[in-house]
Amino acid sequence: MEDVPKKQIRARYDDGTVTVYQAFRPEIAEPAVAEGRFPAAFSVERMTWVKPSFRWLMHRSDWARSEGQERVLGVVLRREGFDAALEAAVLSSYERGVHASRAQWQRELRRSAARVQWDPERDLQLRPLAHRSLQLGLGGELVRRYAQEWLVRIEDLTPLARALHASRDPELLPPERPYPVPAGAAARLGLS
Repeated sequence: MEDVPKKQIRARYDDGTVTVYQAFRPEIAEPAVAEGRFPAAFSVERMTWVKPSFRWLMHRSDWARSEGQERVLGVVLRREGFDAALEAAVLSSYERGVHASRAQWQRELRRSAARVQWDPERDLQLRPLAHRSLQLGLGGELVRRYAQEWLVRIEDLTPLARALHASRDPELLPPERPYPVPAGAAARLGLS
């Protein structure tokens, strides 16, 4: 059994890009895949949550079967954009030892357009594992940058979600490995 740290970002990435996952209703997903960019129905006015863990998104979307989450997209981003979002992020809840005080955390949270939540990673049966997986919430200007500036391409992974649901074959999973988090972000996100 692999020894995995309690909190770790695991992602599909290469030298220039990182893939995050989101589930959408068909009215957003179909034009996004067809045009390679998010349509007007994708609101840049509200926070959007991205997940580098495919299994966690399968849990969240119930294998692309939950209402409003019937389509699973792989959103390939420029790594510098993803890293910038991590650098701007603040934990969504106070954590002793990461924040100097609750008041300091609240000030950071009010100023930041990015949030991080650590939720239990999932196995292929969608049971929680002992280690945590990252959810990254983007708001304000970061949503626009995500949807326009950092976007490289959009992949329709709905067929993969359905195949995994049917087979639970680990060979079908997108290859995810530990992501090298920028040092400044690691401490703020409780990774050090």
